[in-house]
Amino acid sequence: MSDLLEPLIRQRADPHISRHADGFYYFTASVPQYDRVEIRRAATIAGLAEAPAFVAWRKPDAGPCSELIWAPELHFNQGAWYVYFAAAPTRELDHQGMFQHRMYALRNTSPDPFAGRWELLGQVDTGLDSFCLDATTFTHRGRLYYLWAQKDPAIPGNSNLYIAPMATPWQLGGPPVRLSRPEHGWECRGFLVNEGPSVLVRHGRVFVSYSASATDENYAMGLLWADEDADLLDPASWRKSPEPVMRSAPEDSVFGPGHNSFTEGATPGEVLLVYHARTYTEIVGDPLWNPDRHSFVKPLRWAADGMPRFGWPSRRD
Repeated sequence: MSDLLEPLIRQRADPHISRHADGFYYFTASVPQYDRVEIRRAATIAGLAEAPAFVAWRKPDAGPCSELIWAPELHFNQGAWYVYFAAAPTRELDHQGMFQHRMYALRNTSPDPFAGRWELLGQVDTGLDSFCLDATTFTHRGRLYYLWAQKDPAIPGNSNLYIAPMATPWQLGGPPVRLSRPEHGWECRGFLVNEGPSVLVRHGRVFVSYSASATDENYAMGLLWADEDADLLDPASWRKSPEPVMRSAPEDSVFGPGHNSFTEGATPGEVLLVYHARTYTEIVGDPLWNPDRHSFVKPLRWAADGMPRFGWPSRRD
């Protein structure tokens, strides 16, 4: 059918697209080999599909961040470029399975992220030494925030969502505040997961989308929101949708939508929803090693009350 979406970029999971002041769109994502950080740049969203991939950083052969490079995000914070990503230690050092990731930051002070030097600043320490991933940053009311997913050993499950202010673009400036934990049935299928947060400020609210459950066809997207004038570091400021805002569309063979980001469209005020999804469910082995999570882009719609409407992952509406 003509209204069905096609992937923008195939075999790229955890897609993040942002539009910089230079007018270009910048794209980062997890590559199937999980071994590097790539950046693409184009004047249009469609142009990203064929844009050459610039390798900003490759994992070392050994050490704490030498395996499973996940979900890099490119941000321009306080006059420099940063990439936030998660990585695991070498498999020889990892005796507890793959869930030993920690979060790291790269910095490039060049005005052009394709030039200059990308420097590994080290681990972003949250004060809790446990599995963590999927960091994003955003500035609101002049304050820079860090938002991510992390395991709390005292809470059953794999990861919860946390927020903290930042003292610098690579260091937290306050203790983590938990915003959400897996609690509804649709968040606990396969794994108890809240991860992949992304922020959008519109219509007097701060929205945080996130992903939940295992990364197969059970993967789905949820939504938190707070008033834009509220204290974002107070958990009581936030509300949570009891139902997913986007889930699999088996009738269109699009499964497991999630790990989204938001970016500006070509027309003023337009918001585009960026996410990954699969087009089949017959996955052999661990879903994380299946390369066929593809990047999709579609317009985000709005309800009369100012709430976002995510719609189907397989269609524009």
